[in-house]
Amino acid sequence: MKSPVVKRSIVIAGHKTSVSLEDAFWKGLKEIASGRDMTLSDLVAAIDSERQHGNLSSAIRLYVLDFYRNQLSDHNEGRDGTRGIIVARAASSA
Repeated sequence: MKSPVVKRSIVIAGHKTSVSLEDAFWKGLKEIASGRDMTLSDLVAAIDSERQHGNLSSAIRLYVLDFYRNQLSDHNEGRDGTRGIIVARAASSA
């Protein structure tokens, strides 16, 4: 099932910009911001300030992917030695 790309305006460090992301990434980003007691704008500003190359939409996608990969990794660490297998499978599908 395809997730449609949604373009939204967001204010980052006082500047309005638009970001195009699939709906699933917007949802994940909002969940992360909420879990960290941050506004969506503050989280996106933090991601923007840390990115070294690429566009903002790509940086956000990679941030969300990394967040959930780390959650999965933390959840599976130490269980039957499967952590490496899960990470290797995820990396090979990318």
